[in-house]
Amino acid sequence: MKVILTENIHKLGSKGDIINVKRGFARNYLVPRNYAIYATPLNIKKQEVLKKQFADEDSKQFEYFKQIGDKISGLKLVFVRKVDEHDNLYGSVSEMDILHELKNLDIDISKTAIHMEKHIKHLGDFEVPIKLHKDISVALHGFIEKEVSEREKSALNEVVDIEQQIPKSETNVENDVSLSSAADSEQVTVQEEA
Repeated sequence: MKVILTENIHKLGSKGDIINVKRGFARNYLVPRNYAIYATPLNIKKQEVLKKQFADEDSKQFEYFKQIGDKISGLKLVFVRKVDEHDNLYGSVSEMDILHELKNLDIDISKTAIHMEKHIKHLGDFEVPIKLHKDISVALHGFIEKEVSEREKSALNEVVDIEQQIPKSETNVENDVSLSSAADSEQVTVQEEA
């Protein structure tokens, strides 16, 4: 059965192409989702008009996705996750997590644009390819850091408080030692001269 594609479909064709597919695939998948229309004689005559319309839409989408690609390539997303005592993540960072963070930054893309081989399950830097358009692919950079519990935060604050107090007292002790050693050396030189 011949259909005219109304969307770019990976491994199938571009907008406006007339392709031959199985009847069930066209009837149950392509046509109900508005990915294609039946290639009737009337629609085939309209194909040239449709191709021009699709080309205009494609150029607008290209410019839009190019701007989004520039935004994404300059980003570095940070995810905070719980870890065990060996720094293994409880859970992972998935496409939905990335999509949610991008939406928080007012960047709206499709989940299918994010190409992850598997979910990220380690601390540190990562890179995820994002295919926004057939001609636009960008790399999204991110970082996963471990979540600090309330107990660890309070212990960290105590350590910081202690560290802030120690340098003051150490510098005073060092100054006292250097002053006393300088005074001792003056006394020694005075005694030698006499």
